[in-house]
Amino acid sequence: MHLFMGTLLRALCVYGTLVVPHLFGRPPKHYLEVRSRCYSLSTNMFAYSALFVSLVSFAWAAFDPLKHSGNASPYFDAPTLPGIGPETPASCVVDQAAYLVRHGSRYPEPGSFTGWQDLFWKIQNATFTAHGPLTFLPFWVPPVDNIDHEPLFLSSTGAREAFDLGVELRKRYAFTSGGQDFTVWTAGQQRVVDTATYFLRGYLSDGNYLSDPSLNRGHLVILPDSLTAEQAINATNGTFADSLTPSASCPPYAILSNNGSQAASTFRDTYQNQTAARLNAFLHGNLSLDATDIGVMQDLCGFGFEISGDRRFCDIFTDTEWLDYEYADDLNYYYGSGPGNPLSATTGYPWVKAIADIFEAGPHHTVANGTLVPPDLIMGFSHDNNLPPLMSALGLWNDTVLSITQRDSNPLREFRSGHLVAFRGYLALERLSCTISPIDNGTGIFHQAGVLGGTFTSSKQSPGASTNSSFIISEQYVRVRADNAPVPIPSCSSGPGHTCPLTQFLEMVNGPLATAAGDFMEVCGLANVTGPGVSGISGNGSSVRFLTTKGDGTETLVGLN
Repeated sequence: MHLFMGTLLRALCVYGTLVVPHLFGRPPKHYLEVRSRCYSLSTNMFAYSALFVSLVSFAWAAFDPLKHSGNASPYFDAPTLPGIGPETPASCVVDQAAYLVRHGSRYPEPGSFTGWQDLFWKIQNATFTAHGPLTFLPFWVPPVDNIDHEPLFLSSTGAREAFDLGVELRKRYAFTSGGQDFTVWTAGQQRVVDTATYFLRGYLSDGNYLSDPSLNRGHLVILPDSLTAEQAINATNGTFADSLTPSASCPPYAILSNNGSQAASTFRDTYQNQTAARLNAFLHGNLSLDATDIGVMQDLCGFGFEISGDRRFCDIFTDTEWLDYEYADDLNYYYGSGPGNPLSATTGYPWVKAIADIFEAGPHHTVANGTLVPPDLIMGFSHDNNLPPLMSALGLWNDTVLSITQRDSNPLREFRSGHLVAFRGYLALERLSCTISPIDNGTGIFHQAGVLGGTFTSSKQSPGASTNSSFIISEQYVRVRADNAPVPIPSCSSGPGHTCPLTQFLEMVNGPLATAAGDFMEVCGLANVTGPGVSGISGNGSSVRFLTTKGDGTETLVGLN
């Protein structure tokens, strides 16, 4: 029996270590641990049993299409790198943080909804018998029941995602005292404004302040979307870089961004027809699925689940087909708004520079010539295409040029759209203050009755004597997060938890990253454009000033009742 179990478990190990990683496109979380255990199997039956359970649960739970649906994925935390957890490093505290967040899960845009309707009528106008995984097709209806009020707007899942983020960040940072007001910035489209609104309702959900309108109120600063040069000539709000949608006003960027959709279409041609042929084997009659139908049906996995909880379209495709679908989305963003677009860094740099200047000024301070002290937690809400440029501006996720004709199955590939632009996805920068103290060298903390706090003491000191302050050093660092997962800066990761020393980060932002990005107005061909809207509402079309300038945007009060 022991011999049989040993042989069986070793066979399972071979499957788990050699085959499973290829199914997932990258080694799953516990892959290395399981592999090492495979080669050290003993004859202990308990070891066999434990390993068998871990392998079975691992194989069944590891792949989730909703985490491979790119920009159609409901929010999920991106996986972390080995040894780098999302927790704040020991002896460190975050004293400032800045987030740029995509709006939450939504109903389809009108053009996509037309595709859903086309699929519905194609099915309903056909006579066929469906088998296997497609038996639900005759009963399927698009998950939109109010065409006038749902397409393009937030779903209830999107509202919950935003609310949950508000609760999460209030607890994570503890920057805001009970009853204190809080302000966030948002782009102007309704689904983005609604996301910011639900975030504030979550962030300010502690206690009951309905009877006191002077406390615990959320404020939205709604910024106008950037205009093109032609629009700005006859307008007064040509914000250009000074907005949460800067790429909209950069003509050459917009032209180059088309390469993303073209690359994605080229790659989809390599698998969608084969997928259609596989599924058509389950249909008998005059219904025949084609490549267009496959694209719509895979979109309906993420959208169907976040709108109505329907996972049926998630279950009809193979893992390989999901990895292909995900990779097509990666190409769309890599070449459309990420490192594959030569002007991506140009449109993302102004926000990065603004946050770097605020971090340099420190908590409760503003930048030189600033008229507004930003909150310690800076929240901006925008669209998916405005997140990859921030990665480009930081010089991140640009280690590989993605192939357009063949899926890059490198498990260490960094650029994955679903780890940044899933619904309610975000990029965040954190400023950490980390303390180096003698507490680990036989010292303790002395507390005096009636006095909040304590002082470091040494075993050689009498109680109450303070340790020389020269033994306590506080240094500042910067960390990048993408959908909660820390992203080390390769050339700057010597700090606690692979963070970047603030001084080195500032040198990068003001040096090589600035050079790589260039001046927004010049690179975008706007330097010689004149008109009332060209200067931007803060007077500088190449810089983000709204975070430190009073009067930028339209401020409105969010009701919490």
